[in-house]
Amino acid sequence: MNIYETDKLLAEYLLFHFAQPEEILPWEFGPREALDYPVRVANHFSEGQVARGLDVGCAVGRSSYEMSRSCEEVIGIDFSHAFVAAAEEMKSGSRTIPRLEEAHLNTELTVTLPEGLETARCHFEQGDAMNLRADLGTFDRVLAANLICRLPEPQKFLDRLPELVNPGGEVVLATPCTWLEEFTPPGNWPTGSTVEWLKEKLGKDFELLEEVNEPFLIRETARKFQWTVALVTKWKRR
Repeated sequence: MNIYETDKLLAEYLLFHFAQPEEILPWEFGPREALDYPVRVANHFSEGQVARGLDVGCAVGRSSYEMSRSCEEVIGIDFSHAFVAAAEEMKSGSRTIPRLEEAHLNTELTVTLPEGLETARCHFEQGDAMNLRADLGTFDRVLAANLICRLPEPQKFLDRLPELVNPGGEVVLATPCTWLEEFTPPGNWPTGSTVEWLKEKLGKDFELLEEVNEPFLIRETARKFQWTVALVTKWKRR
């Protein structure tokens, strides 16, 4: 079963994307710089307004909504039917979720969409990043956050990027580089570092503009969290 279709992961990701900082991390000594990750990765694009944006592996949609601040149209695509339905549902402004505290103890929590987002500009659909539909068109900005190390054949997605991105357009790739056999056969892992692999695969068609590290925090229970550091690279279509 796809873990990203489960109620547990759906609640965790809605919390990750839309909850207030204190609703995720109640501890004063916690890593607060790791909060708001879906917002921070979307902010790596250059300033200015553009026509079209694409968020591949959009999960429950926060980064797509953030991209709507500067894109006239945003398409968010995710493999999980549950995540796509939740992203679309957030257009209503809020959703109530169970936040797991421990064991069988849950707290009912309402997560909300921030004000000022152009929700009508966003469209969400289920799709496979390795086999995106042929009629998507081209984009000025493409975001793929925490995606490539969850694909069985990430090379298929990278191979599609040149035809998806307009000349001068930008791609932001974020990955924790957690290559796991349950998602990607070892034969499809980078043979060296992920960043050098990306440079090799994308260098012909894209110029590397930025390479930074971004922490993120996913709450599992009130006392258990995933603290991870993603490699974020920003590319410009030649």
